[in-house]
Amino acid sequence: MTLALAPTDRPYLPRGVRLVADRVRGGLVLLAPEKAVALDAVGEAILSRVDGQTSLAALVDQLAAAYDAPRAEIEKDVRAFLQGLRARMFLMVSP
Repeated sequence: MTLALAPTDRPYLPRGVRLVADRVRGGLVLLAPEKAVALDAVGEAILSRVDGQTSLAALVDQLAAAYDAPRAEIEKDVRAFLQGLRARMFLMVSP
């Protein structure tokens, strides 16, 4: 399996992985069995749009529009973030 994401891939959180509000520190935490990842604002912005229906290209378009940032830079950062999560089995994709 390659970790690379195609523009048409639709990322999703696999069974057992979910976003949860951190009531103590605020923000969101990515929870998986026996694992937790505290998210920064960038991670929250990306993962809040991951729904299994939205393609990578559409997700990047949404973020570029929301933050008025260059699409190429957003895409590079989103790909790196999602590939890192995929490598740790926090994220899956469907074509």
